[in-house]
Amino acid sequence: MNRTQLLILAIVAACFAAAALAYPAMPENMASHWNAAGQADGYMPKLWALLVAPVMSLFMAALFLAIPRIDPLRKNIAKFRGAFDSFIAVILAFMLYLQLIMVYWNAGARFDFIQLMVPALAALFYCTGALVGRAEMNWFVGIRTPWTMSSARVWKKTHALGGKLFKSAGIISLVGLVLPAYAIAFVTAPVIAVAIYLVAYSYLEYRAETRGSRKAGKNPKRVKARAGRRR
Repeated sequence: MNRTQLLILAIVAACFAAAALAYPAMPENMASHWNAAGQADGYMPKLWALLVAPVMSLFMAALFLAIPRIDPLRKNIAKFRGAFDSFIAVILAFMLYLQLIMVYWNAGARFDFIQLMVPALAALFYCTGALVGRAEMNWFVGIRTPWTMSSARVWKKTHALGGKLFKSAGIISLVGLVLPAYAIAFVTAPVIAVAIYLVAYSYLEYRAETRGSRKAGKNPKRVKARAGRRR
């Protein structure tokens, strides 16, 4: 087990520790959901509210650490395993951050929840770009459309572009810090646009590739036919 994997386990343990330490001081019903205006609009019994992040973190850690073992293309995952493990740590750190600000709110602090989420989401999007840009073809991680999974060339081109676009989306998200009234738009719109664009891009690249293959396949026949006529 490498250092990053140990860090992953440490973050999961920290989630459970934070829940246990906060439990006595929390109200019986904790705010657990916030609307687009950053105000609490959903509540849960404190036991369940405090266990959501730790249990989800444990499940995600187990799932992500299992992927390199069960993916039929596990040899490709090994090529970017460092970036893959680092991304797991980032996701779990995001969950821990979410848990801590939820506890902070329920301890009596009042703030714009959405605006406080902006830097964490921006970091998550940027790290997603870092992973996507290095991802090799596999069945679990990356931009898996029918067209990227059908062509190594389309996979590489889509992921090279996707890495840059997701990083850009993360940077754009930070505008929400200075324009809090539009924070939710700056967080969601760029990522949705990037996702839609990459699906379309992979399709267009695959179509261009197949058209090129068909033309290349027809040319030799035409050459032979013309040669036969000359004879």
